[in-house]
Amino acid sequence: MKLFSLPFASALLVLLCGCAAQKSTRATAKPGASAMAPTVSATPVPSAPAQPQAHGPAPSAPSNPTQQDQALIAASKQAYDSGVALYQSAQYQAARSDFDRAVDIFLTSGRDLKGDTVLHDAFENMVDKINALEMDSLQESNGFSQQEQTPVGVANDVTFPVDPNLLARARADLKFTRSDLPLVVNDYVASFINYFTNTGKGHNTIENSLAREGRYRAIVEKTLTDEGVPKDLIYLAIAESGFRPRAVNRRSGAGGMWQFMPHGNYGLLRNGWVDERFDPEKSTRAYARYIKELHDQFGDWYLAMAAYDWGPGKVQRAVQRTGYADFWELYQRNVLPAETKNYVPIILAAAIMAKNPTQYGLANIPVDPPLISDTVTTNFSISLNLVADLVGSTADEIQQLNPSLLRMATPSDMPFDLHLPPGTKSLFEQRIALVPEEHRNSWRYRTAVQGDTLDSIAQTFHVKATELAAVNQLQVDGPLHTGEALVIPVAPVAAASQHMRYRTRRGDTIVTVADRFGVTTGQLRRWNRIAGNHLPVGRLLYVSQPVRIRHPRSRRSSTSRKTHASASPGRVPQAGSPSSKHHKKVAATHSSTQSGQHPRKKRHKNGPQ
Repeated sequence: MKLFSLPFASALLVLLCGCAAQKSTRATAKPGASAMAPTVSATPVPSAPAQPQAHGPAPSAPSNPTQQDQALIAASKQAYDSGVALYQSAQYQAARSDFDRAVDIFLTSGRDLKGDTVLHDAFENMVDKINALEMDSLQESNGFSQQEQTPVGVANDVTFPVDPNLLARARADLKFTRSDLPLVVNDYVASFINYFTNTGKGHNTIENSLAREGRYRAIVEKTLTDEGVPKDLIYLAIAESGFRPRAVNRRSGAGGMWQFMPHGNYGLLRNGWVDERFDPEKSTRAYARYIKELHDQFGDWYLAMAAYDWGPGKVQRAVQRTGYADFWELYQRNVLPAETKNYVPIILAAAIMAKNPTQYGLANIPVDPPLISDTVTTNFSISLNLVADLVGSTADEIQQLNPSLLRMATPSDMPFDLHLPPGTKSLFEQRIALVPEEHRNSWRYRTAVQGDTLDSIAQTFHVKATELAAVNQLQVDGPLHTGEALVIPVAPVAAASQHMRYRTRRGDTIVTVADRFGVTTGQLRRWNRIAGNHLPVGRLLYVSQPVRIRHPRSRRSSTSRKTHASASPGRVPQAGSPSSKHHKKVAATHSSTQSGQHPRKKRHKNGPQ
């Protein structure tokens, strides 16, 4: 069980909704191709998962209510204290299990956590303390924290009521909200606005997504405009990845800001060097073209969104089976899976909140600055460590500017648009000329500073001082002048085998080991769950992460999917095989013969990992 996934959903259910779920009633709406929201008398909301079971037996309950409260609190605290001890000893998986148990003890007690102020306060305090550890672990990258979920991930499994006052306010706000995408507020949308506004987890998820949006908004909006689709389709990235360009669903392999599967024809390159699903601009262009195809097919943006989530073939059949080319009609007639029923309202809720930040507590978010970079085209392999040396940056920053690179180097056999920190293009071009092309994937560069000697630099980079002097045409015992440019003849790192490991020696640090094996310090910490820079002598470290390329299985090609929603049954494309537990997305391709659609992605309720 992942920390807070089921416990939080259950907690919200207990604290905010009570034990009985509202029953939905179907409203009658006229059919139509336009995405008009029908009036609903009650809110059909996704069913909540069963409450998680505690890992251990529930504490025996004394007869006195006060004693029962104290016994429950004591049992939860005992589990929490055990988790803290494990956390401090770096046993993070075991710590997470104990923290989950501390929460579960409250949730499975059968007590009224909402009505009992003592239990309510104790429960809230417990959750806050665990949340604090979660945030600390994120900052330290020590392997304890789970990756942040997307709005779809956190909201899919909760049942949340409609606040009549919030519904009225949202409808009033909508009258003055400008959007190039049709926006509506009904009970379905309002229930998610309520969740994202009035719960800590929901609000934090939206807030963090919108903070990251600042980095990519200009790129995404320009690309969407160039492709002739509404700019407000940007808000699908909140649902899909929370604007994380390297988000990956570990179970399905779906990746990138728009969560494309690793196989399929989207015009995105994938090989042993590059995965363009992680390129913000190129993946956005692929997304814009695909969602436009879906809109051409269905004539409705809400159905296009549903098809992006569930697959166009499945939505097409639902339309033909019911006779309604209208998302809200399909919603009420229960012909859509729960995830897809939630998907569109969540996107609309996020868009409405983002466009009315003051009303929903989003006005003072510290937004990430826009992504700005210089670009050079390489036709040779160059290590990101050398790139960082040449422009006075770090390998981590260069990697963040080039998220599509799978290795710590550019490809050797194809052109690559390498992004550099702004204002460094001329410096790069000037200094790269000092390094022979055949050595750019291993050699390094350094500008001498006060106190540097050939011996000290040679020791830092694990090379011989004689070789360093020869390459730079210097005397071994000669002086170095501050500002003097040096190229460092570092030997190439042998191709790393799967899960290559290294045993640390005296004097090793995170920085020196990362430098030696051509990886970033962030990668080394993540692969080995390390905080700080100190390394004990003799520790066995993972120093590589194998690149796994998944090739599509042999299959027949598929026809163009630009079929309108009113197409005849004989024109309905066959959907990809559904999983028994998870819904698989299918992508449009441009092949020539009929067959099943290629899956765009398979979503799991925990979202990208």
